[in-house]
Amino acid sequence: MPDSCTVAVLGGGSFGTVIANIIACNDNRVRLWLRNEERADSINRNRQNIEYLPGYQLHDKLEATGSLARAVEGVDVLFVAVPSSSFRQVVQELAAHVTTDALVISLTKGIEPGGFRLMSEILGEELPANPRGVLSGPNLAGEIAAGHITGSVIASDSAEINSRIHDLLHNESFLIYSSRDMYGVELGGALKNVYAILAGVGAALAFGENTVGMLLTRSLAEMSRFAVHMGANPMTFLGLAGVGDLFVTCSSPLSRNYRVGLALGRGQPLDVILADMDQVAEGINTLGLLKAEADRRQVHMPLVKGLYAILYEHRPVADVFDDMMHTEQAQDVEFVTGR
Repeated sequence: MPDSCTVAVLGGGSFGTVIANIIACNDNRVRLWLRNEERADSINRNRQNIEYLPGYQLHDKLEATGSLARAVEGVDVLFVAVPSSSFRQVVQELAAHVTTDALVISLTKGIEPGGFRLMSEILGEELPANPRGVLSGPNLAGEIAAGHITGSVIASDSAEINSRIHDLLHNESFLIYSSRDMYGVELGGALKNVYAILAGVGAALAFGENTVGMLLTRSLAEMSRFAVHMGANPMTFLGLAGVGDLFVTCSSPLSRNYRVGLALGRGQPLDVILADMDQVAEGINTLGLLKAEADRRQVHMPLVKGLYAILYEHRPVADVFDDMMHTEQAQDVEFVTGR
């Protein structure tokens, strides 16, 4: 691998911005693509993304652009950080401009509407010749920007890909670990958004610490149960992309999904909550898709079923939580190794 790379990050939200800046600070040329040319000009002029990360200074090697063709011209590595609802469209546009040797990494934690496709599967369908991977973990963009020590997981089928992305991103405060379970890592990042909404509802209801502990561990068990049915390794969920991401997203007001749940628990209508948000809360999109897939596969997921009843069947929050907590199957740990 050369000493430095040319990299594109597609998506100028908070997470795309911090990833782009980390790579630039590691002495690589980075182009950050946004659909809004005015915002791109503002980033280049002010050296910060004022809309999403005001005060976070961007490296001189980072260039923002509203042109997709310009963003991906001659790149070695591409990161895609757009909402799941527009992921396929952006990748389809990308296909006309990117060479087949460019490495493509998804940063998007979600599931495609209208089916049950993860972002890596969309990459495989739309860019079949390109090597690919996913990056996921407990990665709140605001904390990364503030320099707090953070861990993330690069997952792919190739140790060489994992090593390459490690070298692009790893620094003293952003630590990169690797996994070969790409599907499991990506599934953990998508599913935890649903449980973060649930945790926010619980916070609004002033749950005690015992109840919070139970809710988090039962969420992890439910995620793992579904993951096994989908072919993922349940052990992946004991790592950063599983329990690590779940814990952070279910306990921080910086999490968009947690904030949605908090507002729901306080009685605000969902449409009002979403209208006030400037970025997508992926858990809302994921919930309906997850429930439909769990029902189809007959996977026992009482927490998902209960949250769906709150959001879409308009059942009282307190009643649903009581049902959820008392209909969970009795077994604690479902996956064990050895004796």
